[in-house]
Amino acid sequence: MESPGNSPLPEQALSYDDVKTAVGRVAGHIRPVTVTPAEAGPSGGAGHELFLALEFLQHTGSFKARGAWNFLRAHHEAGTLPEAGVTIASGGNAGLACAWAARRQGVRATVFLPVTAPKVKVDRLVGYGAEVRLVGTEYAEALAACEAFAEQSGALASHAYDHPLIAAGAGTLLEEILDRVPGLDTVVVSVGGGGLFAGIATAARQHGIRTVAVEPEHCRALDAALEAGTPVDVPVDSIAADALGARRASAMALDAALRGDVRSVLVPDGEIVRTRQALWDDRRLAVEHAAATALAALPHAYRPSPGEKVCVVLCGANTDPTDLVAD
Repeated sequence: MESPGNSPLPEQALSYDDVKTAVGRVAGHIRPVTVTPAEAGPSGGAGHELFLALEFLQHTGSFKARGAWNFLRAHHEAGTLPEAGVTIASGGNAGLACAWAARRQGVRATVFLPVTAPKVKVDRLVGYGAEVRLVGTEYAEALAACEAFAEQSGALASHAYDHPLIAAGAGTLLEEILDRVPGLDTVVVSVGGGGLFAGIATAARQHGIRTVAVEPEHCRALDAALEAGTPVDVPVDSIAADALGARRASAMALDAALRGDVRSVLVPDGEIVRTRQALWDDRRLAVEHAAATALAALPHAYRPSPGEKVCVVLCGANTDPTDLVAD
């Protein structure tokens, strides 16, 4: 059995070289991100340039497709994909990406989710051909079941966020954003367990760009890790918990936060809901709460300076849009 902790591939702290290697692996297999200027709208504020990275248009509806493809492709190149296929525990988006990448590469996928996962995500997983197993009410319980299954079956254990190949794949997004926004000063990203954050922050550090890490007030795994100086368990209670509900941030994410120009900020659920509704009202963008979390940081939790070029990553759209109020 392979797992995030004993992969046959070289294990190391995430580096910019890992991101650059991932750029080559995902090229031609993922959708290049669309970046659009946002002169006015739900972010408020003035005096800075604001851009939105529409990564929710990615395959499977979130950035997770990047890491999933990089993970499986790297194991394919190394000859370490077992007959039992790949398995993953996921609040939804990582499972979707894993199932999509597995189908594209001819690999079996077994996905474990909490019973609280949105039905829209479960239905899509089945559509991608994955075997879906619902276990527990939180990600940690689904993860334990996934680990037991990998041990028994010999399936390759992927991870929703805590693996260098997953994070490096996510980091390819920052490289594409820079191609579209020369002179970028700051990238703003939502944080759950920290895979997207670690990849983007690692690439951003290479280019001298600030990363703003945004979490719900009551899903503050990275913020708590920074406060404690080590990853710690935190309570999970947020409207965005289906995607940002990791009990603890990865050591890789904490390392990226400590080594780069990073600001950690928290936003209340009410502001996340308001921002998501405003994205629909003002732009007709239907995103999930995790995506709205990043934009909810502006301009109060993070106030850009005059002239600052800021890009906010809208990371996913696997949501039930029926709770968006018609205007």
